[in-house]
Amino acid sequence: MSLPTVLAPVFVQVALTFALLFWMGRVRVRALTQGKLKLADIALGEPNWPPQVMQISNSFHSQFQLPVLFYLLVGLAMLTRTADWPFVAMAWLFVVSRFVHAFIHTGTNYVRHRFNAFAIGMFILLAMWLVFAVRILFGVP
Repeated sequence: MSLPTVLAPVFVQVALTFALLFWMGRVRVRALTQGKLKLADIALGEPNWPPQVMQISNSFHSQFQLPVLFYLLVGLAMLTRTADWPFVAMAWLFVVSRFVHAFIHTGTNYVRHRFNAFAIGMFILLAMWLVFAVRILFGVP
């Protein structure tokens, strides 16, 4: 499997993270400049931000939960040369689930749908880890 093919889903996941970061920054600055709150209101934490700012912020922060395990796994799969077509397909499915999760999180924020998107990504990532572990521990191709 070529390096660009294996890393493409990683690049897209990183792009999602940066997009949320820049969006979060823009809405935070707008909230401050529009006088919706003062710097002193958020100096010791985030609970005073307006709801939309919190939704985007929470979505951004969630990109440092499951995706960390995804990044590690992709690096290990490249190092051990175990990244094949099924691995890349599951990587893309994981990234799609993260986009759906972020879309719900920053939109309707309907918890049941958000949880379902999270759970789908979690199970895909778990399957990726299990396949990787079996291949490494038992030499299964």
